[in-house]
Amino acid sequence: MAQAYMTDTGNGSSGPERSGSRLRRRLESLRHDRGIWRRGILLALCAVLLTLLMVFHAEIPNTIGNLGSLTETFLPWLGVGIPLLLIAALLRRSATALVALLLPAIVWLNLFGGLLTDKAGPGGNLTVATHNVKADNADPAGTARKLADSGTDVVALQELKASEVPTYESTLSGTYKYHSVQGTVGLWSKYPMTDTGPVDIKMGWTRAMRSTVATPAGDVAVYVAHLPSVRVKVNAGFTAGQRDDSADALGEAIAREPLGKVALLGDLNGTMNDRALNAVTSQMRSTQGAAGDGFGFSWPASFPMARIDQIMVKGINPVSSWALPATGSDHLPIAARVEI
Repeated sequence: MAQAYMTDTGNGSSGPERSGSRLRRRLESLRHDRGIWRRGILLALCAVLLTLLMVFHAEIPNTIGNLGSLTETFLPWLGVGIPLLLIAALLRRSATALVALLLPAIVWLNLFGGLLTDKAGPGGNLTVATHNVKADNADPAGTARKLADSGTDVVALQELKASEVPTYESTLSGTYKYHSVQGTVGLWSKYPMTDTGPVDIKMGWTRAMRSTVATPAGDVAVYVAHLPSVRVKVNAGFTAGQRDDSADALGEAIAREPLGKVALLGDLNGTMNDRALNAVTSQMRSTQGAAGDGFGFSWPASFPMARIDQIMVKGINPVSSWALPATGSDHLPIAARVEI
């Protein structure tokens, strides 16, 4: 009897006691660990550096390889450093590093926390989409069908290959009665288009256009643009000089626009954070930033890391913004619902 009693007592209480004792011993050891504030100084300095990069990204000069624009293109991804430093701080058992990590965490949430929530609302009376279809798209007809089935009223396309334009025209004609192709960009609309023509963005050939779309809610000036590509080169850095000049020219054209309601659809090869696009972004609102769900990254389609395709508006209220399913392009198409 006594032997059974002792065995039962051991099975019922020794497990929890051992677990609780282990936790108490760990907390006690940390409380008496005099090095907990001295360890991890380097990690704390890394956290401070990460904070400074996010706070003062606009001060990073573009004079050397456009380093400032490169940082701003992938600015949200600096947040990846926070969990990595957190893991290192926990392994190092450094209270100093953990406290320092509050700085970049607060700054990142201040910059991008608003993008983590769904800001889409009901209503809207015009749906627009834009897509860089990729010049060597292996399935232009399939890409066009997906866009036609998306339910959008206006679709802008970039990187149209001359030999494939008839394919896009024939496939989209059943959904969009009106369209125009100018150089390598085009606009398809369910509503009448007038005053359509190219926009000079200082490239030497046409990669931007403008048209007045007569929607049931009123006329809208719709711009379609494909700014020059940028490259990251070992010997030259982030080469974006031509892109920056074209952005300035596009911004000037939009600033001169006589209509009060304006929409810009296109591949700008830059994000809303990139200072080089200020001529455009300073006078227009991003539908994704105002009414999107998440970051809305559009490139590359296989693993989107940046939103370089943009829908921006002026004098128009964004209601919702989202990415459409992938096509045969290396970009994702994006769409937005707006209120005229």
